[in-house]
Amino acid sequence: MTDSIIPTPQGAGRPDRSGGGAPAASVDYEFAKRTGRAIVNPGPQVSSEEAAAIVADLREAAASAVAPVAETSELRAPADAPAPLVVDRAGWISANVDSFRAMLDPVVDKLNAARKSPTNAMAALVGGKVTGAEMGALLAFLSSKVLGQYDLAPGGTPRLLLVAPNIVATERRLQVDPTDFRRWVAMHEETHRVQFTAVPWLREHMVSRTQELAVDLAPTPEDLSRRFEQLTRNLPEVLSSGEGIAQLFATPEQKAQIAELTAVMSLLEGHADVVMDAVGPRVIPSVDEIRRKFDQRRNSAVGVDRLLRKLLGLEAKMRQYRDGAVFVRAVTDRVGRDGFNAVWSSPETLPRAAEILDPDAWVRRVHG
Repeated sequence: MTDSIIPTPQGAGRPDRSGGGAPAASVDYEFAKRTGRAIVNPGPQVSSEEAAAIVADLREAAASAVAPVAETSELRAPADAPAPLVVDRAGWISANVDSFRAMLDPVVDKLNAARKSPTNAMAALVGGKVTGAEMGALLAFLSSKVLGQYDLAPGGTPRLLLVAPNIVATERRLQVDPTDFRRWVAMHEETHRVQFTAVPWLREHMVSRTQELAVDLAPTPEDLSRRFEQLTRNLPEVLSSGEGIAQLFATPEQKAQIAELTAVMSLLEGHADVVMDAVGPRVIPSVDEIRRKFDQRRNSAVGVDRLLRKLLGLEAKMRQYRDGAVFVRAVTDRVGRDGFNAVWSSPETLPRAAEILDPDAWVRRVHG
């Protein structure tokens, strides 16, 4: 499956900061795209006819998920919300570079403002290429791990992405029914689309909170030596916790902010898991087998892959699914679906970090 078969999303309305003012740019984003595309493994080899059939089936799976997800969640996407887009790994890389670009522009501005002397144009050019290559390599690695993603696309058009090669590779690895698996994945991803389109304030809330945290975490030149010392001293702790290398450099206040943002992400992932499993038995005959095998897959990383997951915080993300699902089920058991949906009322009704692990505390705070 290649770019010529599966559409690659393009950035929309994002400023180009890699041209004329090169000294002020820290990342060559177009080079990041080229690097990622050059080194990424395209995934399962299929014919053009097979690829076209897979894309068509995924689009049908996404369309068929709309009604049952809306009925189960009591959330409905606006009629003008963009439909899901089926992409290959290269397409996923391109979309995420564009999103990183919009997210990181404030970080670049902070770093440039902290410079005590002008940057040599050649040094800036080389530095941008190096950083772009690093971003492209990281996204090439991650592009094989993601089945679907709601791209918040700051500055562009948010859209749900279904990564066809990864869905096909996973259904083959798990040896599950392809039709059932694609519809099961579509239920989870459609729930994310509904979350961010039926709740109008949620996207901007997540984008602004993430940007603020990224700027706060960005090191100034004076921070670098201190952070290298932290890296040497605390790396074993990061590896054992699986929280990701960002936690290594965070102050206690920043860790608290990360925890609050993680609580919301746990809610979103757990809610999507609960909805997909609730819908599943009605329309997906082999849902129990899929869930059992998929959960085994989530916990099966070994060797270098497991090390990278720990460094990048992907193991913590696995816990988000579990903790969030427990929260959603517990709250729904206590106050019903309508009572749970109060979580979408405003930023103030989102669960706090401690409440994700204590659903009763959220119920007491929100429902009295």
